[in-house]
Amino acid sequence: MQKNIVWHEHKVSRRDREVIKGHKPCILWFTGLPSSGKSTIANELEHVLNKRGAHTYVLDGDNVRHGLNKNLGFSKEDRKENIRRVGEVAKLFVDAGILPITAFISPFKEDRDMVRALMKEGEFIEVFIKCPLEVCMERDPKGLYKKAIAGEVKDFTGISHPYEEPSNSEIVIKTDKISVKEAVDVIVEYLVRNKIISEKGKKSHE
Repeated sequence: MQKNIVWHEHKVSRRDREVIKGHKPCILWFTGLPSSGKSTIANELEHVLNKRGAHTYVLDGDNVRHGLNKNLGFSKEDRKENIRRVGEVAKLFVDAGILPITAFISPFKEDRDMVRALMKEGEFIEVFIKCPLEVCMERDPKGLYKKAIAGEVKDFTGISHPYEEPSNSEIVIKTDKISVKEAVDVIVEYLVRNKIISEKGKKSHE
């Protein structure tokens, strides 16, 4: 850490921001194999929460690599830095009173735990989008599994790069068993049950 850097406290507290938004902030951290359904469910969840009046923002793996992390590759070191940066950004979103929804493969347990350690108890909700590799390969909307098998894409998770499955996720969604709507319902029910959002939410806008 550089010297001569001082943390400046804000006059407006996080609690002040929470009161305005009407819900608690936390990170909804989606993890899972490529093509397991992370981005699809994350975007549908944001749509549903937005209609309930919650202030959300989806941080998507591909989108972040267009800007903030465009200088990173897919080596283990770069993947770790990718997750570290996203974790720090998501932490700022939580401080702003927002519900960030992150959709990243985040294949290594130590990296996911690193982000969890940044947050207070209950502020990091790991959502494991669990799907068999063969089903992910059948979906393969970007054709990346085929390219990875052919050796055209290196360090591809599930083929030439490992994925460490979570063992204690707050939420597990089996996307080969339930629909996108059912998956979103499971997550919303968790948020309501844990008093992160209210049962009815704010009045929806058109």
